[in-house]
Amino acid sequence: QVQLVESGGGLVQAGGSLRLSCAASGSIFSINVMGWYRQAPGKQRELVAYITSGGTTIYADSVKGRFAISRNNAKNTVYLQMGSLKPEDTAVYYCNAVGSGTNFWGQGTQVTVSS
Repeated sequence: QVQLVESGGGLVQAGGSLRLSCAASGSIFSINVMGWYRQAPGKQRELVAYITSGGTTIYADSVKGRFAISRNNAKNTVYLQMGSLKPEDTAVYYCNAVGSGTNFWGQGTQVTVSS
């Protein structure tokens, strides 16, 4: 089992920045991909970005150039640096880890961008 704990959400004005963190514990040796998803009210959960154990990153088109995902393997932590935030970025952001073919999820952290 893998446990994921997110932090760093909050309220920010449009154009501002936030950094989300996700700390993993438990069977972390099995993790090969970590990422962030988000879910806005009335919408499906969608991929924001992910990073592999080798450092390959993938971003949703809607956040390319504004968000950056990074990973500190020594701290078993993944980060999402969000910049130039827009009201449409408002959502609950979930940390995700994939290990041994299993998806693990954090509890989610709210990000609200005011116009």
